[in-house]
Amino acid sequence: MEQCIFDIHPNPGWEDCDIQKITTLKPSNSTNIHGTHCILELYECDEIKLNDEAFLRYTIGLAVKLAGATLLNLITHQFEPQGVTGLALLAESHISIHTWPECGYAAVDVFTCGDHTMPEKACEVISSELSAKHFSFKSLQRQTPQALSRDPRRQYSIKPASS
Repeated sequence: MEQCIFDIHPNPGWEDCDIQKITTLKPSNSTNIHGTHCILELYECDEIKLNDEAFLRYTIGLAVKLAGATLLNLITHQFEPQGVTGLALLAESHISIHTWPECGYAAVDVFTCGDHTMPEKACEVISSELSAKHFSFKSLQRQTPQALSRDPRRQYSIKPASS
């Protein structure tokens, strides 16, 4: 029997993690929004497209362009016997995709900073290009809660070390 992504433990190694510490910091009255983080899971995708490294490079590039982001670097890797991982390094952050053609599944992560990009559009493009029949989409604002915020963002200068 082939192992599929759905058979894998969702949080390996988290048994000893104190979830209470993680969940107690709830963003409220944020004054410093850093960007939008989209998590997209695609189901019943075209298996051939999920296993085509060149096609996925094209799709990621198209998603970057239509989202209004700036591509700095794109790296992909074809696995044997199947599956592709791709990572687009953006001036605004990143887009990543991991595919499991044997399951018709792709996991996509899009994080962009600033207000000139449209990460949701990138997700829409990737979903459409992979011919996903079903999807799960979550979007959250990455932000510093007011209670934890320091002074408003300011430019830091690096001073040479004195000799």
